Amino acid sequence: MKTSRMQMTALPDMPMVQPGDDLAAQIADGLARAGETLQGGDVLVLAQKIVSKANNRIFDLRDVTPSAEAEALAAEVDKDPRQVQLVLDESVEIVGKVPGVLIVAHRLGIVMANAGIDASNVEQADGSENVLLLPEDPDEDCRKLRRALGDRFGVEVAVIINDSVGRAWRQGTMGLAIGSAGLPALWDLRGEPDLYGRELLVSEVGLADELSSAASILQGQGNQGQPVVLIRGVQFPDSDPDSELGASALPRPPEQDMFR
Repeated sequence: MKTSRMQMTALPDMPMVQPGDDLAAQIADGLARAGETLQGGDVLVLAQKIVSKANNRIFDLRDVTPSAEAEALAAEVDKDPRQVQLVLDESVEIVGKVPGVLIVAHRLGIVMANAGIDASNVEQADGSENVLLLPEDPDEDCRKLRRALGDRFGVEVAVIINDSVGRAWRQGTMGLAIGSAGLPALWDLRGEPDLYGRELLVSEVGLADELSSAASILQGQGNQGQPVVLIRGVQFPDSDPDSELGASALPRPPEQDMFR
């Protein structure tokens, strides 16, 4: 299965998402503005922030009371103790810490800085100190959106939610899949032949991560306002919705994580 050409389109003039918004309807409107409609096999990549906003994962730091543990940890890493409390609430393990950064294992299984919590591109009003948390179940969000788009357009598509993360041993951030549906997030090539007919023994492709990274070039990190990217032309095997793990298949189990 070979992909020779891939097309990416950032949906134009997407509105600022508010809690309770219908993302499927907003995507349909964005596709119309772009002069596009969905085709079978298309992939839609959504920035995490619009999903979290639609799900009302907005927390005002003024409403957070830090624990003694959060206060002590905040002093150690020079961070707001209220935000540290939210990081602790969203995490299952502190993996590393330096001034300004807490590296944690998020309850979703992802090892990341500050549990993915930040205030960038989050509206503030009336003195609020709003921060945004990751979706509670991004794989399920992808499944629901995939079904809604399938009902609307009559085709099978894949959906990915991505977020910008740093990486061990590498400078710079890149897009990472935190949720997916409709494609093999982890594409197992073991048993397939290489160019010389030798059997591949260990090759597994992080397909959802690769597409997330590609889409993030168009989404940007600042004021681009392009949170939804349509990817067309990618060839991948069919995915069984009933057995699909989504992006939850991507984090390496702790017992296999030699960098943790």
